[in-house]
Amino acid sequence: MPPTRLGPLGRLGRWTATHIRAVVLVWIVLAAGLGAVAPKVEHALSGAGWEATGSESVEARELIDRSFDGLGSYGLMVVVHAEDPAVTADEPAFRAAVAGVERTLRASGGVSTVVPPQPGATISRDGRTAVVQAGAAKDDDAMVRAADELKEDLEALGSGGVEVGLTGAPGMWSDFNAANKEAMLRSELISWPVTLAILVLAFGSLVAAGLPLMLTIVGLVAAAGSLYLGTQLADISIWAMNFALMFALALGIDYALFVVHRFRGAFFGSRLGAVDAVAVTMDTAGKAVLFSGVTVLISLSAVLLVPSPAFRSMAVGIMLSVVFVLAATLTLLPAVLAKLGPAVDRLALRWAHAGEHRSPRFAAWGERLWRRPLPYGLAAIAVLAVLALGVLRLDTGMPSIKVVPEGDGSRQGYAQVQQAFGPGATGPLQLVAPASQAERASAVAAADPGIAQVPAPQTAADGRALVAAIPRTDPSDPATGATVDRLRAALPGGVLVGGAAAENHDLEQALGAKTGPVIAVVLALGFVLLLVALQAPVIAAVGVVTNLLATGAAFGVARWIFQDGNLAGLLGFEPQGFLNAWGPVFFFAMIFAISMDYTVFLLSSAKEHWDRTQDPKDAMVGGMAHSGRVILAAAAVMVAVFFTFALSGPIPPKEMGVILGVAVLLDAALVRLLLVPVALRLLGRWAWWLPRPLGRVLPVVRFGHA
Repeated sequence: MPPTRLGPLGRLGRWTATHIRAVVLVWIVLAAGLGAVAPKVEHALSGAGWEATGSESVEARELIDRSFDGLGSYGLMVVVHAEDPAVTADEPAFRAAVAGVERTLRASGGVSTVVPPQPGATISRDGRTAVVQAGAAKDDDAMVRAADELKEDLEALGSGGVEVGLTGAPGMWSDFNAANKEAMLRSELISWPVTLAILVLAFGSLVAAGLPLMLTIVGLVAAAGSLYLGTQLADISIWAMNFALMFALALGIDYALFVVHRFRGAFFGSRLGAVDAVAVTMDTAGKAVLFSGVTVLISLSAVLLVPSPAFRSMAVGIMLSVVFVLAATLTLLPAVLAKLGPAVDRLALRWAHAGEHRSPRFAAWGERLWRRPLPYGLAAIAVLAVLALGVLRLDTGMPSIKVVPEGDGSRQGYAQVQQAFGPGATGPLQLVAPASQAERASAVAAADPGIAQVPAPQTAADGRALVAAIPRTDPSDPATGATVDRLRAALPGGVLVGGAAAENHDLEQALGAKTGPVIAVVLALGFVLLLVALQAPVIAAVGVVTNLLATGAAFGVARWIFQDGNLAGLLGFEPQGFLNAWGPVFFFAMIFAISMDYTVFLLSSAKEHWDRTQDPKDAMVGGMAHSGRVILAAAAVMVAVFFTFALSGPIPPKEMGVILGVAVLLDAALVRLLLVPVALRLLGRWAWWLPRPLGRVLPVVRFGHA
């Protein structure tokens, strides 16, 4: 029987199903228009932006770049090194390499000044290592691009046993971004066929399995084009594209699975016409997708609280992909389903059963949990709690040089500088002071136990002085951050502490300060959205709290792997001894967003049954029967995709792949398909209790149709 009463999304679904050409034409124009500029996005995205906006170190860099010819933290550092002890800076081959470096740098539009190697300062005692410095003529993003253009030409200048390599912040980010891009491409090549295979098994039909990929491609092309347009207004991190791709793929699969699964049940199982089946699907599954998408957007928007261009642009990139995938799910997908009709099951596998909206296996699993909730629930909590205990000993830090592959020039140059000049030489602190305070600043720095050397200050024409302070420790060592804090407390007023190590320290401090507020905002807004969607504060709170369990367990596993170094050989990385500092805040928002997908799918289905029967058992078992298979299939795809990123590339993509993959696996297997159903069983009718005062305030939301 056709539905007699539809909500706004049901009416939207009916409209798209009866205006197929118009909907498809709009999306073709949109995809073609944005797709035309999408290929340009890779070269327009920023390679830097890892800074705390408004911090003391960023202010110091800006002053240094203005007053000292760009010799701040994003100036270039070129290392000329001879492995042969007989070859020193006085040898012709060495001098020729240095001269070639100076010529190449002066010819670059990204260089404002070139500082030749200085005896006793940037030429090592044994004469085998020299450093040529170049001032930044452009901003940090442009200097990373300059490093991209220069590094191969500089490396080619080495000969006769003399090596040349570009290091420093621009060189490191250039090499890291290149390695990251290669790893992402390799992971995508692996993940796409794996994804398609899982989708075919999940849908039982090649045609149906292709629909999530259609959403992914449309969402990604539109997001890439939008990101390019965004780069014309502001710098956007190259990581925004990486994460946009992952979320377009993950959510495109999630949403298509849920919608197509429901459509097949309505079309084949309920014997509705294609238009009516689309209307019913969008009135139920479409509503759940909308709430899920809004929850994802709100979770990611909390990352905008972090005062860092890289973080904010990454969040914006992901949000763009979510917006386009969500829009395509609510308009393009129902139009295509209406057009396909019975053809949605074309090229089906022999064992596929069209119209099976209710899964007998998950119904049986729901019955088992209803009979014996405590043993299963306590076992799930015990596993998650044990894994989450690792969070209590989690250490974080800014990326060390270990995120760059060992064979890359920036890492080799980094090691050569440390070997020749000491571990802190790769991250000198830069003190900017009025000229009258230069001697005092030098004395304070020299007296600090964390400083190994303080060369003579430089004075600029505008009355500012630059004091270099070489730490005794590696830039990524926590002791260097402690040295920065001591210097800031001891130095006279008006003296700023900058340099790449200080910028990393300030960003890490900003991340630590914002982690709590970001988590609080995500949890609060997630609860509000679940409350609106489910009209039940108790189960909405359960949904949010159980998300925290899976997230904590995932970070506990991450500590065991990346901080302690377990499985380092299998995954192919060198442990840093900590988790990268952006992990807790950024990955938390991503995990919570993905987890809320499954929460909404499961509980919206349970709510539909509750609204119809007012029976707690029917709500729990029926919700499992109607959404369990979709959740399992979506999780399998996401785990496969995320784990492919864990198997290749630098440490940050590995962290991302492992943390997100483990989180999705635990969330689907132990939380959504076990712990939440157990909570529904134990709470009974209280799960769906709505206080009357609250009911008068909340908008009426129903997931069923009449």
